[in-house]
Amino acid sequence: MWATLLRAVAYLAILYLAIALFLWVSQSRLIFFAPKGAVPDPGAFGFTGSRVAVETADGVTLHGWYLSPEGPTGSAREAPAPALIWFYGNAENLAFLAPLIGTLRPPGHAMLVLDYRGYGQNGGRPNEDGLYRDADAAWEYLAGRPEIDPHRIAVFGRSLGSVPALYLADTRPVAAVILDSPFTTARAMARVHYRLFPSFLVRYDMDNLARARRLAAPLLIIHGTVDRIAPFTMGRALAEAGRAQAFYEVRGAGHNDVYETAGPGYRDTIHEFLEAVRDVPDSHPPTENR
Repeated sequence: MWATLLRAVAYLAILYLAIALFLWVSQSRLIFFAPKGAVPDPGAFGFTGSRVAVETADGVTLHGWYLSPEGPTGSAREAPAPALIWFYGNAENLAFLAPLIGTLRPPGHAMLVLDYRGYGQNGGRPNEDGLYRDADAAWEYLAGRPEIDPHRIAVFGRSLGSVPALYLADTRPVAAVILDSPFTTARAMARVHYRLFPSFLVRYDMDNLARARRLAAPLLIIHGTVDRIAPFTMGRALAEAGRAQAFYEVRGAGHNDVYETAGPGYRDTIHEFLEAVRDVPDSHPPTENR
């Protein structure tokens, strides 16, 4: 009997270690779900803009959309204009989100949406450092356009996109930050979804909480109350850490249906927030921390 029990314990231990090794080796594939798909023409959806290709510092070409700033009637707006960089969530890409993104563009703003490396039609392999390089390239491209005011660039990040959004807010003079269904840290997410395994197995930091504590820009957080992927409490923790000016609690929404559950209130909340903080100065320069 004891021999059988010891063998069972040994098998369970081996199985546990095998799964732990798999989690360690396969982290990038488990964290980054990178769907493929060519970037469509924004004109096909009635949006004013063009497809763009932006090169990162390490030589990866990112494809995406640049939507031009427009006045209230759709006419060209006088420069310099405010702008919004949109960082989408995991398992998404521009081809999938194309019908939605342009409709959420704030009035008078330009918008830049680039697929991450390894997503859409882009080469490269997604990883945390790659997210930061992609975010840097997006900022430099947008801030370098003559019709854009580099001091009035806001960032939006949904779920995984909260990582590059808060990274830019930590390293650039971001005008405002909007986060949809964000998480606090990669290790905190591991504790939620892989409770049987120690969080030190997670090689990625993705420390949104630390960056939120250093945040100088105005912050809006949108979060569903029944989110089982990035729990609602994570959104609340980030709001407290970042001294959020606004928190939009979407009752009954999970992680991937916040926009649908909120209805027009989702778009209106974003637009009203950006209008309200339009002339709020940045209280201190960004740090160079990651």
